[in-house]
Parts: sequence; C-alpha cells; structure tokens
Amino acid sequence: MPLQALSTSPKNPPKGLLVLLHGWGANAQDVAALAPYLPLPDYQMIFPDAPFPYPHMPEGRMWYDLPETYSFRSSPDFSQQPQLLESRKQLTEWLCSLESATGIPLEQTVLAGFSQGGAMTLDVGLRLPLKALVVLSGYLHAPIELAASEAKVPSVLMAHGRQDLVVPLAAALQARDSLMQLGVAVDYQELDMGHEIQPAVLDVLKNFMEAQS
Repeated sequence: MPLQALSTSPKNPPKGLLVLLHGWGANAQDVAALAPYLPLPDYQMIFPDAPFPYPHMPEGRMWYDLPETYSFRSSPDFSQQPQLLESRKQLTEWLCSLESATGIPLEQTVLAGFSQGGAMTLDVGLRLPLKALVVLSGYLHAPIELAASEAKVPSVLMAHGRQDLVVPLAAALQARDSLMQLGVAVDYQELDMGHEIQPAVLDVLKNFMEAQS
C-alpha cells in the first residue's frame, strides 16, 4: 500500500519537488503546516504519513518504534528493526514512484526530514540519486550506506539546536562526521534552539534549496 501524503500545488509548473518527513509521533499535517512559511514557488511540496500508528496518540504516526529506555546519547543501530526495514522499503518505493505521479525526476527532488524523519532521510536518501537531503534535528539510526559508486551522492544540509534535549547535539555531530568521512558534502548549521523547527530553520532550508538551483 503506498504511503498516504498531503501535497501543495504551486501556481506555475514546478521545477522541483520537496518531500518533508515528520518526526516520531507527529504526522503529515504537522509538517504540511510549514508550507506557507516556505516561499519556494518553483517547488511542489509533498508530506507523507509514516506507515505505523504511534501507540501513545491516536493521530500520531511513526517510521519505527523506539524503546522507552532509549537514549540518543548512545550510538543507535536499528538496522534489523522490522518496522525500519518496512518503512525503508515503502519510502524507497514511494519516492521512486513520484516521477510518474508528478513528472518531476528524482534528480530534481529534495528529501528532508525532522527528527526521526531526518534519520529516515539519511537512511533512504543516500541510496537514491536525489538532488539534496535536509536533516533537521536528526540523527543516524544505522551505519551509512551510500548509493552505487557511479551515482551522484546528494549533498546534505544539517540544522540542529544547541539546546536540543531530545536528540542531543552530540548525535548531530556524530552524523555529520560520519558523512564527511565518506566524502559527502555537508552544510552543517547549529542554531540557538531546542528540538523544534523555528523560523530561522526555515530560512536556512530556503537558502540551501535556492543554492541548489
């Protein structure tokens, strides 16, 4: 079953696509609410719901469950978590289907995500020939696997709050360093905020996407 998603319809035919993944326990409506504050007239925006229901809130969704005692201060590896494997499969297939649905190729698609959505962005996005990746308050949940060597690895924007008490700054630094060690181009930005998407983050995202044009 394909992922359910919300989308925007720009006035002019879009030249690119922005896919934004929500975090653990949120849903597509949460991130779709950001669209009016992202003036990107050349982009269509799509916001998918994660496949699994969030057990603590009826409207919430998740890409995979997290143990109650889990701490992001450790180095997570959810490689064999069944829900992650299923989400990875569904998200990959869904992203590859978007060109036929929108007319926009993967090479003109930016994949972005907040928190657990940021972890999914790195997990899936580095395996596909996407235009770029955006990780907002995210982390690595498994060892990095790059696309085939002959394919172009997308550049990555990372934005993280210095006062983030949910996904500590150390997790962002670990993800950044892992990417850079593999030769991935990373634009890393720290902001004075917690685990959230403030207007300053949207400005950073907008500037990054405009620079990709």
